[in-house]
Amino acid sequence: MRVAGCNKLDKNEFEVTKHVLYSKHKLLSEKETEEILKRFGITKKELPSIKASDLGISTLKAKVGNVIEIVRKSPTAGEQKYYRVVIDG
Repeated sequence: MRVAGCNKLDKNEFEVTKHVLYSKHKLLSEKETEEILKRFGITKKELPSIKASDLGISTLKAKVGNVIEIVRKSPTAGEQKYYRVVIDG
């Protein structure tokens, strides 16, 4: 179990953001969110979701309703961006 303010990990835990398969996650500002929604002509309700408890966003301090940008590396496409709205859970 991880204790707040403590960097020591139990033997069954690891830092997910350091894993080779981890995709970069970024918390978007309100302005960035508005630009993305406008560019795609959608609302937040139309975005795929990500749970607030997801380990990938645990360090972002994201709140329900925030939008997360996920950048995944691809051998054929280079980098691809995905967007998710944070939901409870």
